[in-house]
Amino acid sequence: MQLIPRPEYKQSPRLYWYVIVVAGMSVFVWVLQGGFAYALLSLPVVAVTFWTYRLCYESVNAKTRETEEISRLHLAIVEALATAIDAKDQTSHCHVRRVEIYTEGVGRLLGLPENELSALRAGALLHDVGKLAVPSHILNKPGSLTPAEFEKTKIHTTVGAEILSRVNFPYPVVPIVKHHHERWDGCGYPDGLKGEQIPVTARIMAVVDCFDSIREDRPFRPGMSREAAISLLRKGAGTHFDPNIVELFVDNLAKFERDIANRGLDAHIHVSDAPAHIAPAKDEVAHTRDNTPFAVYDEIRNAHGEGYALYDIARRFSSSLEVENILTVLVDKVGQLVPFDACAVYLYDEMKGYASAGLAVGEGAGALRELCIAPGEGVTGFALANRRPVNHLHPSLEFDQAGAKSKTKYRSMASLPIFKDETLLGALTLYSLTVREYTDNQIRLLETITRLASDALANAMHHAEAESNALTDPLTGLPNARGLHIRFDQEVARACRNDRPFQVIMLDLDDFKIVNDTFGHKIGDRMLREVAGLIQNQLREYDFLARYAGDEFVALLPDFTVSQVDELRDRIERVVRAFSLKVRAKTHARVGISIGSSVFGVDGETIDQLVIAADQAMYRNKSAHKTGGLPPSKVAEAPASADPGDLITTAIN
Repeated sequence: MQLIPRPEYKQSPRLYWYVIVVAGMSVFVWVLQGGFAYALLSLPVVAVTFWTYRLCYESVNAKTRETEEISRLHLAIVEALATAIDAKDQTSHCHVRRVEIYTEGVGRLLGLPENELSALRAGALLHDVGKLAVPSHILNKPGSLTPAEFEKTKIHTTVGAEILSRVNFPYPVVPIVKHHHERWDGCGYPDGLKGEQIPVTARIMAVVDCFDSIREDRPFRPGMSREAAISLLRKGAGTHFDPNIVELFVDNLAKFERDIANRGLDAHIHVSDAPAHIAPAKDEVAHTRDNTPFAVYDEIRNAHGEGYALYDIARRFSSSLEVENILTVLVDKVGQLVPFDACAVYLYDEMKGYASAGLAVGEGAGALRELCIAPGEGVTGFALANRRPVNHLHPSLEFDQAGAKSKTKYRSMASLPIFKDETLLGALTLYSLTVREYTDNQIRLLETITRLASDALANAMHHAEAESNALTDPLTGLPNARGLHIRFDQEVARACRNDRPFQVIMLDLDDFKIVNDTFGHKIGDRMLREVAGLIQNQLREYDFLARYAGDEFVALLPDFTVSQVDELRDRIERVVRAFSLKVRAKTHARVGISIGSSVFGVDGETIDQLVIAADQAMYRNKSAHKTGGLPPSKVAEAPASADPGDLITTAIN
């Protein structure tokens, strides 16, 4: 493609005839005036003149050819650079070439002079050259731009115009570049020109560039169909675009598209809904595309796509401290850069000594979630043990050494360890049904991603641990009072949605102080842990038990009736009463338990109101225990029928 037609370098035959006629007339005049002898003497002069002219003409013609060839090379370089700039913007390498065909075609239909047609051809290539000044993370942002980001993109018109103003084009290219984002209603940029104040070439570019751009897939939106793009142009006619140019373009679109298809430039746009007569013969298109060196622009596009993807990964990692969110982002972004049929992120548990799947997606993900991989076992285990990528081992080793079975027969896999400083966090493993082997470049990308993930994952794990510690009682492992308040709010929201109450029960150990005073606080701590486990075992999976303070516990019981609470209280009292903690030979410590309950919406609506009500009921229960049981006593020897080493309390029921 050239911006101007390539000239045919032929010497003009008319010029030769003129020279011959002039020479003939000169000889005739000389014959009339001086005779044949004089004419013969003048022939050498004529011959020398003729050959001198011929040599000069050929020299000038050669210089002209050289100048035209240099011009052609300059324009070809401009085209190549412009296409590379568009590749940075994640557009296809065909975009500027299609825009050139559209703009020149509309310009000819409008009867524009040749210098403006040349300007349109150059403007088609260079209209977005100013995007060199716009950061890639803004150009390729997968979402709406902020007002500040949009203002940054708007500078590409003025920057592009400034760059090209130094070129001294022999035709008006700069107005196209500067004003192709002006609007017919005057609300465009950079100068807010309105209507016919906007150069006609810029108006043509605005329509054509919009139409072709919206038909290509971009990181922030999918490409539109042909009919949807036409509808968008017509909707914007009279506000965004010159309405006459829109109708002229749409009316002649089939002819333009036929030319584009014949040149094989319809890649990356939605053409399935175009009229059948537009499509060229398959062989013709295949021949055109096979001879078009597009691969280099794909490399540029992919390079910038990779850079933005890594930037987006780092940005999204830094915005979350949730392990689950980080794993989701990791797998999602890996899938955008490296193909896989299944992917798993294994998290290593140092206490357990093995890694298990924190997240697994794709074909056979169920089997991956069941794997427990110790360092050194299987492909992932090898990556964990050696802390380096593994790419050349067969996937069957992953399951054979782990003792697991998978119905999915993967062809290849790659596993990369995730670690922060000296701490092993886990591994990222990809499985493929089709890829023969992951390339070195893909492994390089994955290593970069895992390095980014390691920082985010380490921070998230530390945050989760700190958050867990903040909500967990370190002695019993149960949620603490803060955790109780958070869960209470959740239960209130659920009760209001379902219009179903829930119960709050308060549990207090009887004579726990006697255990501490008699056997020491270490035994008392053991007693608390053991009793907490006993209580937890009597509750349902979705019930909530927290250590409230000292030897007091609070449980939240959704969908519980009063009779069910009574039955639960009896079971817990029996279990605790039957339990004894061995302190030393023939000596055991025992405690009793008192339980009181309250109902949300009946006894109160806040956690404090319900705990007070349950606490009052619990103390009534405790008093009943003391009244109905043996009188309070200190540590004493049990009667003959009992184990003489047992600690007897007054609250065992």
